[in-house]
Amino acid sequence: MTSTTQNRNLFQNKGFRKLLAAAFWFGLWQLAYLTVKQEILIVSPVRVLQRLLELSQSSEFWLTALLSMLRILEGFLFGLICGNILAVLTSVSRMMYDIFHPVISIIKATPVASFIILALVWIPSPHVPAFTSFLMVTPIVWANVVNGIKKTDHNLLQMAACYRFGLIKTIKRVYLPSIMPYFTAACTTGMGLAWKAGIAAEVLAVTPLSIGRQIYSSKIYIETDDLFAWTVVVVTMSVILEWLMVRFMRTVGQKYNIVQ
Repeated sequence: MTSTTQNRNLFQNKGFRKLLAAAFWFGLWQLAYLTVKQEILIVSPVRVLQRLLELSQSSEFWLTALLSMLRILEGFLFGLICGNILAVLTSVSRMMYDIFHPVISIIKATPVASFIILALVWIPSPHVPAFTSFLMVTPIVWANVVNGIKKTDHNLLQMAACYRFGLIKTIKRVYLPSIMPYFTAACTTGMGLAWKAGIAAEVLAVTPLSIGRQIYSSKIYIETDDLFAWTVVVVTMSVILEWLMVRFMRTVGQKYNIVQ
């Protein structure tokens, strides 16, 4: 009975469940490797880990990862700023909504590869990843923030008007708590899309000192272990940055008494 209770408590532990889930997928990966038995098609998790350790001993590895991260973060941050500005403008002015909504709809509907190829015609290769990430993030932020503004409780707005909160206090006490959950969702979704689009842009643009170029070279020279290793780097960096961003937003929300 005690053993059963301990097992239940163990499975209620979030960290243990995540560890178990990771072990399951790594086990499935290893099983697929043993089934195929061709490293040119699929590499074992152990070999990928070994290759990661080998790559991490080079200063070029860290510089490449850093530059890719900075390019994608640049596009992501500009997307956040532009998306928020557009959301405010289109919420307060119907005319602005009619002007920008078709453009945002076109951006959402157009394939990422088309934007990347067009961007290669317009701007230098090193700036294409940031531009592509920017285009992917902006519509998501715009749509979520607009939705948050629309869902703001009208009773609270009337109360704020009755007590003469003023614009700044109304934004802080009424609008921000309403918008923040939508904005957080936009940031988490946008971060993932920014990484996918940014790395895809680096691959097509063959951007110097970039993860995308390393992935492209791995494919050209059929270095499957490098391909898997750099893919693991992309996923890991994306997850870490998303986690840090959510933590930062929660900290800011608590500091300024913005309920999320």
